[in-house]
Amino acid sequence: MNDPASSCGIVIDFAVESPLWETFGEAEDLARQAVGAVLARVSAHIRPGVELSLLFCDDATIHDLNRRWRGQDKPTNVLSFPSGAAIGEALSLGDIAIAFETMAREATEEGKPLAAHFLHLTVHGLLHLLGYDHETDDEAEAMEETERRILADLGIDDPYRLAIADTAGAP
Repeated sequence: MNDPASSCGIVIDFAVESPLWETFGEAEDLARQAVGAVLARVSAHIRPGVELSLLFCDDATIHDLNRRWRGQDKPTNVLSFPSGAAIGEALSLGDIAIAFETMAREATEEGKPLAAHFLHLTVHGLLHLLGYDHETDDEAEAMEETERRILADLGIDDPYRLAIADTAGAP
């Protein structure tokens, strides 16, 4: 359903394609918060009324998308599909798909609240739509720092702190 009242003049189209999301009823409100926080922090000249599609799916759906569009034959947590139009001229920023099972499993494994991990994945996906990437070390560092700042604005701890601690003792 389209939500013209969503964050910063962006119209968010939510599609829930898995009943697993019924257990996480706050997803749409949290997504609006994430979008608002990204746009408050990132300088992006976005046309008023631009659309953003969020797909709340399961592992099977995201596995299929990941295989077809990225050549990766496995599920993942979040995928972003930019519209391809220049940000300031775009009628749509693109699509973000988030898989419930992978998101929930990662949150549990990393000892994070589900809402915090969902916010992180939404921020990460939207940054991709706005042109951020992590293909090189420099890009990854810039994107992760931007994510840290946005998540701090939302009261969320550094999501990469655990990953850094896990690799600190590695040989």
